[in-house]
Amino acid sequence: MKILAAIPCFNEEVAIGSIVLMARRYADEVLVVDDGCTDNTVKVARDAGATVVSHGARKGKGRGIKSSLQYAVEHDYDCLVFMDGDGQHNPGEIPLLTGPILADTADLVIGFRTFDQMPFYRRFGRAVLDIATTTGSSITDSQCGFRALNRKTMESMLGMLRKDDFSTESEMLRIAQEKHLRLGETPINCKYGDFDTSTKNPVSHGVEVLGSLFWLIVEKKPLLNIGLPGLVAVIAGVFLLFQFFQGFNETGLIPIGQGMLASLLLIPGTVALVLGLALSLIARMRE
Repeated sequence: MKILAAIPCFNEEVAIGSIVLMARRYADEVLVVDDGCTDNTVKVARDAGATVVSHGARKGKGRGIKSSLQYAVEHDYDCLVFMDGDGQHNPGEIPLLTGPILADTADLVIGFRTFDQMPFYRRFGRAVLDIATTTGSSITDSQCGFRALNRKTMESMLGMLRKDDFSTESEMLRIAQEKHLRLGETPINCKYGDFDTSTKNPVSHGVEVLGSLFWLIVEKKPLLNIGLPGLVAVIAGVFLLFQFFQGFNETGLIPIGQGMLASLLLIPGTVALVLGLALSLIARMRE
């Protein structure tokens, strides 16, 4: 089988050369996706023997993943391995991920990092994102970028991936679950602290991924996830408003607290109900 190793990059000149050289031992070709690099990443990668595809401007890790998928499909690769360009992933472990693909026992294999390899703040963030991402899945490390895909998975992801940000890896897992793809994982070693090349603050990274996942879930069933809660809030608000007017008629006093609570339910509830209906209509028009 033909194996492509793909490395989406933004300013990784420190580590990219050695990664490319090592990855070439285990892949037929190494593809570096230049996501608007402003340093010498492109030159170092080419000198090390990588094929470079450039976006021309920074468009996000998700766009780099899509570009890699497009390249792999167009060039008839049977297996695609994603890895980071900052030195955290060991190219010598590529066979650990490609093994199940080549043996046809998995469609998507994800590297598994043990918690003792990770700084505390990364452990916490990963745990939160794993809960949000892996519902109904046996995968225990949803955020690991070191992963391998077979041809079937490449084609599925290429047609369905929507996000261009750091939530793409979580989106890939969601799509794999929807498509009933065979998932596998293998332990890997991950290095932290060797290079200060992280392009995303861990807190903003987590917020970005959670926000994207929320909208991905909501957009699939907007009436259920937005419209229905909005309807419940509106009904509760109308009930409280009725109680408000009834109390005023009986006592002549204005129950301010009850009126404020009714407003807090009616206004957001109405917005959510209208938004759910609008998104549902848009989804049907797209279909």
